[in-house]
Amino acid sequence: MPVNPKHDSLAGLRVFHNLSALSAVADLAIICTPPSTVPDLIAQLGQAGTKAAIVLTAGSDTPSSDGAVNMQQAMLDAARPHLLRILGPNCIGLIVPGIGLNASFASAAALPGKIAFVSQSGALTTAVLDWAVSNNIGFSKFISIGNSADVDFGDVLDYLASDPDTRSILLYIESIKFARKFMSAARAAARNKPVIVVKAGRSAAGAIAAASHTGAMAGSDIVFDAAIKRAGMLRVNTTQDLFSAIETLSRAKPLHGNKLIILTNGGGPGVMAADTLNLAGETLAVLSDETRRKLDTVLPATWSKTNPIDIIGDAPVERYRKALSTVLDDGGSDAVLFIHAPTAIVGSEDIARECAPLIAASPRCLLSCWLGGQGVLAARQVFNQAGMPTYQTPEEAVQAFLYLLAYRRNQELLLEVPSSQPLDFQVNVQQVKEIVGNSLRNGHSLLNEVEAKSVLAAYGISVVETRVANTVEAAGDLAQQIGFPVVLKILSPDISHKSDVGGVVLNLESVQDVRTAAQAMLLRLSKHNPNAQLASFTVQAMVNWPGAHELILGVANDEIFGPIMLFGHGGTAAQLINDRAVSLPPLNLALAQRLVANTRVFKLLQGYRDRPQADLSGLYLILVKLSQLVIDIPEVVELDINPLLLDEGGAIALDARIRIAPSLLQGSDRLAIRPYPKELEETFELEGSKGHSILLRPILPSDSESYQCFLRSLSTEDARNRFFCAVHQLPQSELARVTQIDYSREMTMVIINADKSKNVEILGEIRLVTDPDNQQAEMGIAVSTEFQCKGLGSRLLSKAIRYCQERGTATMVGTVLAENTPMLGLAKKFGFTLLSHHDGVVDICLSLNGKD
Repeated sequence: MPVNPKHDSLAGLRVFHNLSALSAVADLAIICTPPSTVPDLIAQLGQAGTKAAIVLTAGSDTPSSDGAVNMQQAMLDAARPHLLRILGPNCIGLIVPGIGLNASFASAAALPGKIAFVSQSGALTTAVLDWAVSNNIGFSKFISIGNSADVDFGDVLDYLASDPDTRSILLYIESIKFARKFMSAARAAARNKPVIVVKAGRSAAGAIAAASHTGAMAGSDIVFDAAIKRAGMLRVNTTQDLFSAIETLSRAKPLHGNKLIILTNGGGPGVMAADTLNLAGETLAVLSDETRRKLDTVLPATWSKTNPIDIIGDAPVERYRKALSTVLDDGGSDAVLFIHAPTAIVGSEDIARECAPLIAASPRCLLSCWLGGQGVLAARQVFNQAGMPTYQTPEEAVQAFLYLLAYRRNQELLLEVPSSQPLDFQVNVQQVKEIVGNSLRNGHSLLNEVEAKSVLAAYGISVVETRVANTVEAAGDLAQQIGFPVVLKILSPDISHKSDVGGVVLNLESVQDVRTAAQAMLLRLSKHNPNAQLASFTVQAMVNWPGAHELILGVANDEIFGPIMLFGHGGTAAQLINDRAVSLPPLNLALAQRLVANTRVFKLLQGYRDRPQADLSGLYLILVKLSQLVIDIPEVVELDINPLLLDEGGAIALDARIRIAPSLLQGSDRLAIRPYPKELEETFELEGSKGHSILLRPILPSDSESYQCFLRSLSTEDARNRFFCAVHQLPQSELARVTQIDYSREMTMVIINADKSKNVEILGEIRLVTDPDNQQAEMGIAVSTEFQCKGLGSRLLSKAIRYCQERGTATMVGTVLAENTPMLGLAKKFGFTLLSHHDGVVDICLSLNGKD
């Protein structure tokens, strides 16, 4: 239904002169009118009952003539009362080939397919579409979100995650607005299908200097990269990489490790592949003795005897088959790269047809590279038709392996569920709250060194004892009490990095040395920093750990993703060395290990020559403790431990700096990823079974097998009441959706036997799925047939109601079979209203805000 005040017909269609003249309520409005007209049009559409609009118009974020409000905000204000959702403005539009919808002004129509493409850039959208059509690549959805004033990446990922027509998702991202919403949606989508990302703005040009090393080093791109990894997505560098990566992930068999064998009929291509792998920081698999012996029996005596395996250029088909069969059976490798350069001795297609059945029958991941053009075209087609990943160069093939490796590692990070409360250590949260509170009440934004070290000590992090001297004479007296040698430091709220102004002197051996050094500090300060306030000095014992590593550990606040954790090579040259990695809290030991492993200094920490391995487990625990500090004390916005000395005997923090600010958020609310909510755990005694302890807690990824056992424990009737069909086992993909949840948007609580001597046995579950606006939570509940009539259903429902109320959810709803009288009775007991009875089911609803 075209609408335009100046025309009567368009492309043979009747044109309506205004919205009030429309012959029906529009399901979708596509707006391409001047910016000043958009808000009123949105208001009219909302009043008429339209629930969706695509705003192609650009320039809507510029101020209105009176400067009071921009058109984009006015548009949103007009839409909100009617719950009308808007894609755009300043976008190309939306294409859904499967239903023949082209609500865009793209130059070409997308082909149907199983890939969803979502982009912020309009120009890139049209370019990718044109390229995809030329390469016969189809899409399930092709979406340009433009300014994403309303519908953003989080909303689109929410939809695509459960879209049955979409098998993989490609994203071109320039910026993220709401980190938790994005991370929650991204993690939910990545659990179910591959999500691959290109992010513009990789350079550090946008990073600005901050008050601490951590703030200066944690550039926005490295933070985004850490977020993508934690969300289980894969990041690539170019738009072309998007499609090659998705081709690899959709065709390759699962990768379970990082050990690659290269099988080639030419030494040069094998060396090129090995170089590419090595430059990426990975290494080739080492051939087992058994594999070497087998290869000796099927290859010429001149074969390479190592990996890459060169089977020699004159290899006949039979040699290919036997060599490939041998490496596919090698237990010490995780993947095989098959490289073939054409020769006149044997046809490439013959080799492909002989090898394809072997590869198809093996569970091993195999990538292939058919070098050349026309001569290997038929061989490539054989492998393509068999669903095997095929590449034109060794470098492309190795890059595909690296994609698989990165994706597997990121998916492992997705499974990690750190707790909101400490599990293996004790902390004194109250002491830290008092230190921070007192400092804020006194108008300070920076804890002094003694206060900062007290915070670390309260979290079980070893610090060197530090004492404060208010005068030069007192500094000498304290040094005498501590014992020589000592370290003297300046203590000033105006000086962040003491070494930069000569505010640190080491190895002082006498009282006179201390007083002379203190006097010299005062002179330097008055000369170079005359406006700096000198509060006092600190004196501490000189820590002499020969051979200890100097490290930096820190916390900074990213403007998009909130708190971040940093680890790297420390000392005064930390920024110059620039060896660091970042991660999003919360951390557990596994995530802390991955953070440390992403730095160059990690190799030194593992030990070399006569240097023993450092206390890595202790280092990981310190990082977890800092992560807990971030959760417990939202006022901490920046923290440096530099240096942290680490050797084989342990670690000690020599210096610490903590910046604080008042916070309106509590606990984990400021984190981009919500931790496992351990505070929701409850232990109680099973009715009628004295001494039988039961634990009610949120579900964990490790519960997957226990959940399958729980489903098998349900009678056919109970399974039908829960799922409306007799479900006794879930496919792996659906099982992951149930057990690997994002606690920000959904919750499954389970009741398990609390006896730790037994395997986890799930006795009951309640699942809550909340809409993105937190207005409605849909529930499903079941109790093991054997444990019914013991109050477990009431426990689960009561807990779920309290949980939704605390989150501010407006209503709880459910759909119950009309014949499921126990569930209907339970619902009535807790105040649910039975809304309707249709097709053998009853809709139930509970208002949680006191309104009907």
